[in-house]
Amino acid sequence: MPGQRLDKWLWCARLVKTRTAAGRLIEAGKVRINGARAAKRSQLLRAGDVVTATAGRLYVVRVEAEAARRGPASEARTLYHDLTPPMVATASFSRFAGRLGPRPTKRARRRYEAIEAEQE
Repeated sequence: MPGQRLDKWLWCARLVKTRTAAGRLIEAGKVRINGARAAKRSQLLRAGDVVTATAGRLYVVRVEAEAARRGPASEARTLYHDLTPPMVATASFSRFAGRLGPRPTKRARRRYEAIEAEQE
């Protein structure tokens, strides 16, 4: 197989909502293929390439297959293998990281703050 356009693959893999958004990310320099910055929307992707993109959050994926069409999310997940590192707790919720998970619910946060207030 010769490969597939980068913008079309990002859209078919559902990493971005539209092909236009994919093109904007590529032009802004927020997409890398095998560590090198993607030069243009029409750059070809092949199976085995590693794509790194920052589209609202960091994505690191290895291309497993080309997309024939943009199908359902379950089909889109078969196009890549996710290599994205696990998220680190944000600074605003870092005090909860070990006890309640990376981001507590509103109820859990209020309980934790009540316990802290009692201890003071």
